[in-house]
Amino acid sequence: MRKFDFVVVGAGTGGCLAARTAAKMGFNVGLIDVKPKQKIGEKVCGEGIGKHHFTTVDVNPPSGEELSREVKGVELTSPDMKTTFDIQGEGLYGYTIDRSAFGQRLLCEACEAGAELLELTRVRSPIVKNDTVIGVEVRDEKEGDIKELFGDIIIDSSGYAAILRKRLPKKWWNEGNILGADMAICYREIRELDSLIDNPENIKLFMSAAIAPGGYWWVFPKEGNKINVGIGVQMVKGFTNPRTLFYKHVIPKAMFKDSKVIESAGGIVPTRRPLNCMTGNGVILVGDSACQPNPIHGGGIGPSMLAGKIAAEIGAEAIEKGDVNQRSLWRYNVDFMFEYGAKCAGLDIFRLFLQKCSDKDLNFGMGHRIIKEEDLLSASMGEDLRLNTSEKIERLLSGIRRMSFLRALRITANNMRLIRQHYKNYPNVNDIVDWTSQTDKIIHDMRELSF
Repeated sequence: MRKFDFVVVGAGTGGCLAARTAAKMGFNVGLIDVKPKQKIGEKVCGEGIGKHHFTTVDVNPPSGEELSREVKGVELTSPDMKTTFDIQGEGLYGYTIDRSAFGQRLLCEACEAGAELLELTRVRSPIVKNDTVIGVEVRDEKEGDIKELFGDIIIDSSGYAAILRKRLPKKWWNEGNILGADMAICYREIRELDSLIDNPENIKLFMSAAIAPGGYWWVFPKEGNKINVGIGVQMVKGFTNPRTLFYKHVIPKAMFKDSKVIESAGGIVPTRRPLNCMTGNGVILVGDSACQPNPIHGGGIGPSMLAGKIAAEIGAEAIEKGDVNQRSLWRYNVDFMFEYGAKCAGLDIFRLFLQKCSDKDLNFGMGHRIIKEEDLLSASMGEDLRLNTSEKIERLLSGIRRMSFLRALRITANNMRLIRQHYKNYPNVNDIVDWTSQTDKIIHDMRELSF
């Protein structure tokens, strides 16, 4: 038996930030990961992250082998490939990174701060006593032994698998299994092109319900002629394997002619608003296990680092007070929802709208710029979604009988405002049931929206 102040399950970006933050404050931290040390940081993702995230969490931005390319904007292309939004702005400045090298740096910083890494350690279940999570049962993959590790605060940063969350008492309001419709299954390859891609300072997103149902496909420029190219699809019943779609629709395109595959892999990411509640007695959820990635593009590096830092700070206060129950940890929910969760809730509403759009709808909406580039940028940063409803647009929509599309878009914009404000006013523990009911109604209404 071993005892820590913090036990952090999963040494991803969120787990490493939680471990680093807690260890820097002088707490005894055990950082658990099933991978060997040298493999930590390897994860399937688009490898993009905004510059602003690093200032927020006090982490140095990528450099050297971690940095693949600096990013200045996003190109968003319609299904018919006729319309491309070139979206530029400070909120989009960022980087594409080498995920493995970046992950190794965060792990090194956590260990240098004093966290102890327990590699090749598989978490089996939480240990619950007196209605509180007091530790985890693990299997040592090197020796095959079953062990128990104890901590005052247990942080579940185990990724979409959510090893602990799925086994927590339901009375803590933590959602167990997530709907497949709120998950994306992805396939991506690192490829080397025969020439430099156009506008390598921009990441490129391609919308198409036919190619990527409920998702999108992407090209993220990396160093030299290398790119990260992939596809994500909604995990609804009967979904098509994304690798099949990738080789049927994406790779035959001219830009990939004579390209070479360097590596390939698949993965799963939650693409919805954060969980209604991300704490319990003695436990905090961080990163994918709390559904914290951006619902539109699935980027999770930045929000997971933010969550890891907040979790460690709130957990430290609770340990110092000698009270680690859910009420003492509740401010983690409040702070994360205010800082990032409210924006994601609004974007989740927009995701639900986009997933109802046919390629014809997307071609029309983008071709006539019913939402302009600057307004799309503002919405992506958590501001109101403004619509281009000039008299000219109104006449055009009326003439071709697309008023129902505009009506649905207006409802979406209104619900985005409504749910963002709802999340900004995240409740205390006594009012969570009513708050959750209101959340569910807004989401239900969006799922039922038709046009």
